[in-house]
Amino acid sequence: MGVGADTAPEAQQKGFLNWIEKVGNKVPDPTIMFVYLIGFIAVLSLILSWIGVSVTDEVVVPIPRDDFQRFNDMFGGGWTVYDSITGNPAAIPDYVIQEQEFAIRNLLSVEGVRFFFSSFVDNFAGFGVVAVVLIAMAGVGVAEHAGMMGALIRRVVKVAPRRWIAFILIFVGVLSSVATDAGYLILVPLAAAAFLTVGRNPLAGLAAAFAGVGAAFGANMLITPSDSMLTEITNEVLTSAGMEPIDVTQNFYFGIVSSVLLAVVALLVTVLVTEKRLGAYDRTEMTIADDSEGADHDAEARGLKFAGWALLAFFIVILALTLPPGAPLRDPLTGDIIGATPFMASLVFIISLAFLVCGIAYGAGAKTLRGGTEAVRAISKTFASLGGLLVMFLMIAQFIALFNWTNLPTVAAVSAAELLEQASVPAIVLLLAFILVIVILDFILPGLVPKWVIFAPVFIPIFASLDVAPQTLLAAYRVGDSPVNVLTPLMVYLPFMVTVAQRYKKDAGIGTIIALMIPYALWMLLAWTALFVVWFLLGIPWGPGSPVSI
Repeated sequence: MGVGADTAPEAQQKGFLNWIEKVGNKVPDPTIMFVYLIGFIAVLSLILSWIGVSVTDEVVVPIPRDDFQRFNDMFGGGWTVYDSITGNPAAIPDYVIQEQEFAIRNLLSVEGVRFFFSSFVDNFAGFGVVAVVLIAMAGVGVAEHAGMMGALIRRVVKVAPRRWIAFILIFVGVLSSVATDAGYLILVPLAAAAFLTVGRNPLAGLAAAFAGVGAAFGANMLITPSDSMLTEITNEVLTSAGMEPIDVTQNFYFGIVSSVLLAVVALLVTVLVTEKRLGAYDRTEMTIADDSEGADHDAEARGLKFAGWALLAFFIVILALTLPPGAPLRDPLTGDIIGATPFMASLVFIISLAFLVCGIAYGAGAKTLRGGTEAVRAISKTFASLGGLLVMFLMIAQFIALFNWTNLPTVAAVSAAELLEQASVPAIVLLLAFILVIVILDFILPGLVPKWVIFAPVFIPIFASLDVAPQTLLAAYRVGDSPVNVLTPLMVYLPFMVTVAQRYKKDAGIGTIIALMIPYALWMLLAWTALFVVWFLLGIPWGPGSPVSI
């Protein structure tokens, strides 16, 4: 009886998740699914535009500083911006707050059809994730083709205790947001391969790393580019409201504790839920070659030695380009390295270049890659394997552009904000409601920065009237934004996760990924929300000089 009582909930959960996977995998091919979604938003925009749905809101608008500078240079550089009140010269701000009306635009109107046809190429050309994927995978492809990735994983697995592999991969995933997209493209495939090497289910490794990278994206022990952007937007709102600006470290303490907590929660879900549900892995389902048997360990050792020396040399070059005053990768105005700087903007390229250099060096040492011609072939082969993914990205780019053009996500976000604004409840209840709204909206408007552009001007003054500091609202925003990143179909790297999963399970689809990630999203959201509530009630500073209340 005792055994039955213990296993019943697990069996029910397994059955539910299996049902989610089965149903999810029966939906049309993801590319076709986005075609259907475009049709749906077209009809919805037609109906709502006929009704006359619209909202008015204050939003943070970026100033085209570069355009002004080019225009100024054309006229000799003699133009200066002056403060209209004091009459003194003033710096051009990064953002300004403007009141704008957002009406639903009909995608089936003449204007909508014109936008669809005229922007189709530009939508895909401007879809930055395509370039990021190709750049990141170029270096990784050479390293993988040379055999370095497999050799490196085997060496790490040999050195690291088996029980720590999952936590190490998850925690590195949490920290990877400092390199923006590199975690999705590099760490997730590595984690799946590492789990396979130690005899664990590779899909569990994929899920664990994806949870660390995506569901904990708003938490980090380091200052990330996203922190800088959120701080800039917040400070524009605060300045216009006559309030003191905040520092980029406003959530630093909370981020450190959150990173550890979320990594632990993801580890527990991996061990207690994911691996139990998946069970032992059947290697016959692999669609890629298994090179774990018959490896030449002497050649691998020599290749890794060459790669190590190449990495050291590469690291020295990057330091030379970053550390000295006036170095190319420093901010040309402030000299900063961390923040919105050339160094941070270059991280994906730097990481890809490191894999490329190390892969070539490994191939020379292990004699698995000879000359530049083979390196080019390796990159070509990698790009060829991404063909289906690129077709999917083509339709995703169109859907996101058309969805945003209709103003549907903005109207939904502002309407939700107005509902919260009208609520007359204690601050902690309003903060929890705010987290819930962000969770819901993240399904249709993913991305840490875009939603904050809409919400910051509305909610910072509201919570300030309740003596809630802006850094408190930012901490709540991080909690609501990240966990469901791994579930929303609009998450641009979800198709890539499917591509990785199909290496180890032939019939894997979006349903497979969603079923894997539901437990992570749920438990990480609950744990992170509980931490936020306790932190708020105890009045612990969110970061250096960042109290909970004003």
